[in-house]
Amino acid sequence: MKVALYARVSSEAQDVELSIAAQLRALRDYAAKNEQQIVYEFIDEAESGRTASRPEFKKMIALAKSNTSPFEAILVWKYSRFARNRVDSITYKTLLQKKGIKVISINEPLDDTPTGKLMEGIIESLDEFYSANLGQDIKRGMKENALRGFFNGSQPPLGYRIIKVKDGPKQRNRLEPESDTSSGIKTVRHIFGLAGKGQGCKEIAVTLNREGYRTRAGERWGRTTVHKILTNEAYIGTLVWGARAGRPASKNGEGVKLGNAFPGIIDKEVFQRVQQNMTARQPGNIHPRTIP
Repeated sequence: MKVALYARVSSEAQDVELSIAAQLRALRDYAAKNEQQIVYEFIDEAESGRTASRPEFKKMIALAKSNTSPFEAILVWKYSRFARNRVDSITYKTLLQKKGIKVISINEPLDDTPTGKLMEGIIESLDEFYSANLGQDIKRGMKENALRGFFNGSQPPLGYRIIKVKDGPKQRNRLEPESDTSSGIKTVRHIFGLAGKGQGCKEIAVTLNREGYRTRAGERWGRTTVHKILTNEAYIGTLVWGARAGRPASKNGEGVKLGNAFPGIIDKEVFQRVQQNMTARQPGNIHPRTIP
């Protein structure tokens, strides 16, 4: 039997137990013991369980749907690696069944009897339940981190760096301004300085590009990038998680805004004055000129 292998990890936490290498090793051993020929290996690394985020999964399904599918079965470590919700699982397994292709979980061996199909459905429902609860647990953990002033992101705002802080047996991330002579801080302060002189986001971007300034990625500045800098409350030392810039944390308690979580780069009065200027420049707030 010709088979395809499908392996997936969606987080660093999973990677400890179910690394891609570990999954593939087990899948290859299973295929060898069962005299199956591996014709394809599909790997989605650090992706969520959502189909739209899994390019290799989509490629595998497209091949399976072709007139002459190159494989007769798909081997997975567990059914949770194939799909994280019952809707996707039923949809794609039904499609594959019509093409005569099986999905085989090497750690959850089931047969094609009614009892086997019932057990498969129960396993997938439990996987979906576990995934939903895991997502809530992660969200709660990130909220607690934010409430304690720890940074949940991977990329710090321009002008800041991430430092590791010991928190019991763990290490967590905090934000700390770069040195005053760093290009990041110089750029941020220059942007706020231009805004304080009355320049709008587009004008500031033009000025920065003319003066040779570039973004962290080495690209030219644009209106949107400048706007993100000017509305980022991190520059006054406020940690924002799960809330939109310039707005209070949501009433349902999901978002977090923690003032003085770390040293700011911009004076609070300067920041507020810039926000007022930007609000005044919005089309709906511009007073019509008197026409004589």
